[in-house]
Amino acid sequence: MIYAVGTDLVEISRIERIIEKWRERFTGRVYSEGEIRYCSEMASPARHFAARFAAKEAFLKCAGRGMFDGIGFRDVEVINRPEGKPELRFYGKARDMVDGAGITGSHISISHTDRYAMAFVVLEK
Repeated sequence: MIYAVGTDLVEISRIERIIEKWRERFTGRVYSEGEIRYCSEMASPARHFAARFAAKEAFLKCAGRGMFDGIGFRDVEVINRPEGKPELRFYGKARDMVDGAGITGSHISISHTDRYAMAFVVLEK
């Protein structure tokens, strides 16, 4: 049974400007070490950072809470399975929310163009 769906769209240039200005101060607060490594190794890092940002926001919409309500961006991690499929991992307050709500599965789809990155998240019960 579907518990919640969430989607988010991000302008890649916005994330690129934030990273240029704040660098590790921003990435270290928003992304896991694995996400930073993965995105930094790509030909267009900002595109991948933006897609992961959209994924985190889409999850927060599913949760019905924002980062100022206890769930932080680093509590949600996007990893890629060996075949390339993205997957969500939860820690801290996000893990508490998922466990407390009886969530049994999560699904994520990420896409990007030269200008925009988007993510769609489905949580199952």
